[in-house]
Formats: sequence, structure tokens, C-alpha cells
Amino acid sequence: MSRMPVVFSGHGSPMLALEHNEITETLQSMGAKIIEKFGKPKAILAVSAHWYAPGTYIQSAAKPRQVYDMYGFPDELYRVKYPVDGYKPLTQDVKSALGDSVSVNDNWGIDHGTWTVLCHMFPDADIPVVQLSVNRQLSAEESYEIGRKLNGLRDQGYLIFGSGNVVHNLRRVEWDNPGGSKMTVAFNDYIRNAVEARDDDTVIHYEKGPYAEYAVPTDDHYLPLIYILGAADPGEKPTVFNNVCNLGALAMTGFAFGI
Repeated sequence: MSRMPVVFSGHGSPMLALEHNEITETLQSMGAKIIEKFGKPKAILAVSAHWYAPGTYIQSAAKPRQVYDMYGFPDELYRVKYPVDGYKPLTQDVKSALGDSVSVNDNWGIDHGTWTVLCHMFPDADIPVVQLSVNRQLSAEESYEIGRKLNGLRDQGYLIFGSGNVVHNLRRVEWDNPGGSKMTVAFNDYIRNAVEARDDDTVIHYEKGPYAEYAVPTDDHYLPLIYILGAADPGEKPTVFNNVCNLGALAMTGFAFGI
């Protein structure tokens, strides 16, 4: 099996699961390309913004529950099923890679940060998924180091997948704006350029970027990108996809390394 890539995707609104547009078509193409080029991943290690926890946790459930961690959306969204299995060997491999810094926790499940994207990338739900928490007690530098320790999983047939948003400010969402505000576009361009150049230090210290307080009012949706950047090889250049800003204050930009 070929060495697996590392992917970060924006997820934005949970309604992504029901949409059929250029963004979801790109996600479908990305998933198909991964399988065609590398073979089906043995399992997916998912780092979702929505498991923002007071520790570094890994799941071990054989049948992780699907978490509908969103409120006030149409009933149709809550009927979307993505019934993936867990994968104990991946749980053990993550524990081996991270040592005492990680512990097993099955109180959560596969949340909408993960399944709203993967239902387009891998619609058959036939690839096991194990979620790793975003540890809110770690700095961006420490989150990057976690990613570096996970790098070797790529050689074992595992796809490392992060889901969040480069820009995510729900308090400033503009429901009538199909694009991005000038602040969203400026910060997204700043981070995208840094990722493309593999200027990892700039991405880690994002608070120095233009309109950073607007773009990243809390770091839950940004940190998955840091994990993924760490899991990429040093200097490994990304393929940029879905470089789109919407609802004023969201950036859907994704990065795939090793494709």
C-alpha cells in the first residue's frame, strides 16, 4: 500500500452534508483520487474541531455513535446516516505514537465536523474512522508536535484527516453574503500563502496575521490545520482545494499533502 496523504478540509455549515455544489463535488473528487492513487485507506484518523476537549483523547469503540452536535437545522439533516466502524489497531497505533500524552475516551463519537465532509469524500461509509480530540489545553506549537508524532501512521495505510475552518466566526456570519468579508478573504489569503510556502511558523503563529482576532476568535476550528500541518512531511507542498469563502465569516479552504 502506498504512503497515505494528509488532508485538511473546511466544513462550514452542517448543511454541507445535504448540499450538491462545487465544494461537495471537489470533496467527492478528492476522495476518489485518494482511492485511485493510493488504494482504500485502512482507516481514517479524524481530527475534528468539534471534539475540543480538555485532553488528548483517542476513540476505541467498535461502532462509534454518530453525533448530531448541531441545533435548529432541518429534520432532513438529522436523518443523514454515516455508520462507520471504529478500528482498534489504529487506536493502538495512535497510543504507541503519542505515548502517555493520549488516553482512550469513548464518550464522544463521529461528530458533524467529520461526517458532513466524509459523506462526500467516501460516501459508502466503508472505511473505519477513529477520532482524535483537539486538546484545548495545548498551544499551537504543542498541537503541531502532536501532528509530527502522527506522521508515521501514513506508512501504515492510515489517512490522517483534519476538519475545521481557516476562518470561523459564527458571531459575524452574514447569511445574505455568498462570499467572504474583506477580513475573511485577507486572513484566508495570508494563511493559504503561508501553507503553500510551507512557512509553518507563520501558520502556527496565526495571531500575527491580518484581522486574526476576527478570523480566529476561538482556536477550536483553526487547530486541526496545525495538527495536519505537523503530520505532513517537512517542506511537503500542498494541493489547495475549495479555496472559497462564504457566509461572510467562513473559509472553506482545504489542503492535501502528498497527493
